[in-house]
Amino acid sequence: MLEEINISTKERYQLIDITDSVEKIVKESGIKEGAALILVLHTSAALLLTENEEGLRKDWLDFLKELVSNFDFRHDKLDNNADSHIIAGLIGEEKIFPIKDGQIVRGLWQQIFLLELDGPRNRKIIVKII
Repeated sequence: MLEEINISTKERYQLIDITDSVEKIVKESGIKEGAALILVLHTSAALLLTENEEGLRKDWLDFLKELVSNFDFRHDKLDNNADSHIIAGLIGEEKIFPIKDGQIVRGLWQQIFLLELDGPRNRKIIVKII
């Protein structure tokens, strides 16, 4: 089974919790034991596991912006979004979760986030259930 999640982001840097959408797809698949592969189909966005707490979300975004500040990226002469590509490459565009008893296995505080790094944009996320 392969499903697509479509999200319209509103800000240049943004964290959007997609946990419920992923869990709904897993439940609807009827798969009791297996794996869920999640992939964002863009090189300027990523998938991040973190706690869904407002201060921590802001900390992540501030930290990532600071991480790529003060660089003279060559790619910026073309698209002015090199920071987005660099961060996405470091964080990663994919996650894999085991499925047990029809649910993804994740830690109590692990929520799945789309990390928008070059918004606002329309983003596609693929969820493949095996």
